Amino acid sequence: MLTELRIENFAIIDNLELRFDPGFIVFTGETGAGKSIIIDAVETVLGGRAEATMIRSGVERANIDVTFRISPAILPYIKPILEREGLLDDAGSSTSPEQVTLGREIRRSGRNIARINGRSINNSLLNEVGAYLVDVHGQSEHLSLLHVQHHLQLLDRFANISNLLEIYRKTYHDLMQVRRELTDLRQAESDAARRADLLRYQINEIEAARLRSDEEEELREEHNRLANAEGLAALTLEALQLLDEGSPESPSIVDLLGQLTHSLNGLTKLDPTQAATSGKAEIIFENLEELSRNIHLYQESIEFNPKRLSQVEERLNLIHSLKRKYGNSISAVLEFAQSARNQLDTITHAGERIQELEITETNLLKRLSEQGQDLSMRRHKAAVKLSEAVETELSDLKMSGASFQVEFKVRPDPQGVIMTDGQKVAFGPTGLEHVEFLVAPNPGEGLKPLVKIASGGETSRLMLAIKNVLARADQVPTLIFDEIDQGIGGRVGKIVGQKLRTLSRQHQVLCITHLPQLAAYGEQHFRVMKLVETGRTHTQVEVIEGEKRLIELAQMMGELTEGTRRSAHELLQSANKTNPT
Repeated sequence: MLTELRIENFAIIDNLELRFDPGFIVFTGETGAGKSIIIDAVETVLGGRAEATMIRSGVERANIDVTFRISPAILPYIKPILEREGLLDDAGSSTSPEQVTLGREIRRSGRNIARINGRSINNSLLNEVGAYLVDVHGQSEHLSLLHVQHHLQLLDRFANISNLLEIYRKTYHDLMQVRRELTDLRQAESDAARRADLLRYQINEIEAARLRSDEEEELREEHNRLANAEGLAALTLEALQLLDEGSPESPSIVDLLGQLTHSLNGLTKLDPTQAATSGKAEIIFENLEELSRNIHLYQESIEFNPKRLSQVEERLNLIHSLKRKYGNSISAVLEFAQSARNQLDTITHAGERIQELEITETNLLKRLSEQGQDLSMRRHKAAVKLSEAVETELSDLKMSGASFQVEFKVRPDPQGVIMTDGQKVAFGPTGLEHVEFLVAPNPGEGLKPLVKIASGGETSRLMLAIKNVLARADQVPTLIFDEIDQGIGGRVGKIVGQKLRTLSRQHQVLCITHLPQLAAYGEQHFRVMKLVETGRTHTQVEVIEGEKRLIELAQMMGELTEGTRRSAHELLQSANKTNPT
């Protein structure tokens, strides 16, 4: 439950710190005093929208902090979130998993900071945790309950079938995925022949080339030798002439080096110290002879072969053409061919895949039908109980002749699921039916959609009856009602007060009210006042009891007189006799 609320510089609240008890808590005060601002602050710290306009004039930031004591009922939901996000305080800290603090800092610069247990987190996490802690029923929710699309959610919440709905949704999404794949395959099947012919042509063209990943470089080297054969032969001949043949005027290099070696050998005989020099000359002579042999071998490999040159050029042109079509390298071309084979295989076996998916679709439709009908059965049973509970509430609220009913509608669909009676009906992500709440406010009028209820007072009582029933089915520990008494009179307000006090035995209930008949049932009473000091407006809140509370209730009835004081005293006595179980 909510134990502490601290607000700083939020709207007209400069500094406020409130501590809350369990049970039924009421806020009273003049219109505009700041009662709803307190609720707005709570919604903001739970992850609601935060804007710079919420910051009190003249300051740069607003801060809101709330502390909750976590009940055993919701601890299994809250603790895993805190563990997952590393938000559990270390051993010995003042905050344990049974207590959690949420914070929100709004800055005029536009940057907002959300915190749990003092650690910064994102706003979506604040929303996730807050949803388990507080349920706010504001004036605007009168309108939300009039939106038909919300009715199924409310019924499911009352029926407590979230697990069944999750299983159904999983099957639904699996079925949608299968149907999407079937649609794609059937579409591809319509132009499969054309696509298959193209893929076969591409595969055959690449395979016919018998490419090797390293052959292009080899071909370029060979092409270079063939294209320059004449020049290579001339240069080779010139080198051999210099090495081996020489001329009458200039002996060959081999001859000259032979003479040099002979002279150095003679030198070594006369002076043995020159043996190393003579040895080097002999090594050079041997290397030169090996060089000559290599050049001769190269000369023999030089080929004047225009036909082979043409073949190499054709092969290089083919490789270039394939690269232009299928990739920027031989490896890329070969990869394209493999991809084309895979695509062709898919097309070739598309019929088999379609048959498999059609069997899967049939099985999923059958499963979805079973799960959907199970959901429907649970919803119909819950609808009966919901109707009875709401009509009981309406009777208590002086609408004893009112009727409430949940209408279920299904739509025939040839592509839908097969029901037990053989009918095919449409389905969606939430089930097989459309749900709408119907109400007959007065006997004999007939059931009509909730949205067509005309009387404001009747609407308020209907909303309160529905909310009261649904809230009892909720695990959320703290419920906040912002002026839920709008449109109802004092006679009914007393009954509303009794019901809210009864509800407070299962939840902590906070209520903003203008009705003294309702406020008298509060077990903790806060008076909200708007004060002007030194030219600035601010909100002041105090807990009132005893004489102060008596005066507040009397003034809510009108001018403070002995009569209103006596009436207030009677209201408190009547409320104190109420002992809800």
